[in-house]
Amino acid sequence: MLGADDVPEDIMTRWIAGCTYWFALAVSLWWLLGSAALAQKPKVALIKLPVTFGDAMENTPFVFGDRPLLALNYRDDTKINTDAYKASMYLFIRDLRSGQEIARFGKGHSFVNTFVDGTELNVFTSEGTDRDWFQSIYRFTSTDLKTWKRELAIGQEGGEHLFNCSVCRDDRGFLMAYESNLPVSFCFKFARSEDLKEWTKIPGLVFAGSDGKQYSACPVIRYFAPYYYVIYLHAAVAGHNGWISFLARSKDLVTWELSGLNPILEAGPGEGINNSDVDLFEWEGNTYVYYATGDQATWGSVRVAMYAGPIRQFFESCFPAGTPTTSLSTKR
Repeated sequence: MLGADDVPEDIMTRWIAGCTYWFALAVSLWWLLGSAALAQKPKVALIKLPVTFGDAMENTPFVFGDRPLLALNYRDDTKINTDAYKASMYLFIRDLRSGQEIARFGKGHSFVNTFVDGTELNVFTSEGTDRDWFQSIYRFTSTDLKTWKRELAIGQEGGEHLFNCSVCRDDRGFLMAYESNLPVSFCFKFARSEDLKEWTKIPGLVFAGSDGKQYSACPVIRYFAPYYYVIYLHAAVAGHNGWISFLARSKDLVTWELSGLNPILEAGPGEGINNSDVDLFEWEGNTYVYYATGDQATWGSVRVAMYAGPIRQFFESCFPAGTPTTSLSTKR
C-alpha cells in the first residue's frame, strides 16, 4: 500500500485543492439554503373557500340552539345624506345550512355583532341617522329570534361616532371592543360588563396601531387565557393589496404584540382591494373566518376562510416561536 510520501507532490497538491474547493462549496450552499429557510416568512394556515354570501359587509357567524347562523346587516349607502338613508337599514339572520333568512329586525341600525349567552342571543349594533353618520351602540336581545328587546349599551361621548363592536367572555365577565372615529379615525376602545346589559368604559385605552395614529377599524375580540386576541382592519401598506387584516394579542389590554405573520388576510384574485370586517366561529372542530371583500366604495361581498382546528389553536399558530413581533401600547 502506498503512503502519503509515495504520492507525487503535484498530485497531492491538486487533491488537497480539490477537497478544499468542494468543502467550501458545500459550506456555502448550506449557508445559503439555511438563510433562505430562515428568511422565508411563515404563512397563516387559512384556506379561502370558493363561496360567497353575496352583497354584504358586516357580519357575525354564530351557533344558537345547535344551529349555525349568520347575522348580517343591510343599508343602501347610495342614500347617505338623504331622508331615506336610516330607513334603508336593517339587521337579519340566515341559517347557514339552508341559506334561508329566519329573522329580520333592528330597523335603522347597522354594524351587526352577536354574542350568545346560553339561551339568549345578544346583538350589538350602531344606530344610524340620515345625515349624521352613526351614533351610539345598542343591544338587542331575544330567546326565540322573534321578539326583540332594545336598550342602550355604549353611548357616544365627546362628539364621537360609534361603528363596529365585538364582545367576548373573560375571567372578569364580558369585554367589548368598540370602534370610534375619535381620537383617530378610526380606532377602537374597550368596555366591561358583568351582565351584558350595563357597560363601563375603560378609560385611557385607545388602540390605534403601532404609533397611536394608525387606522385601526372593525375589531373582533376573543379571550383565551392568558391572552386577548383581536383581529382588526389596517389601512393599505406598501407591497400589499389594499385594506388588510392584522392580528394582535395582549395580556392586559395595554401592551399588545402584533403577529409577525401579519397581514393574516389580504385580498386575492376576485376580492377587489379589501379583506375587512372579520368575524369567526368554531364548527365541528374547525375555525371559520368570515370576511368582507370589495373596493370599500361601490361593492362588497362576504367570503369564508377555514383553519383546520379550533379557534384557540388558530390564534396561537399566528404567533410561532422564533418569529419576531411588534409591540404597541394603547395607553393614552
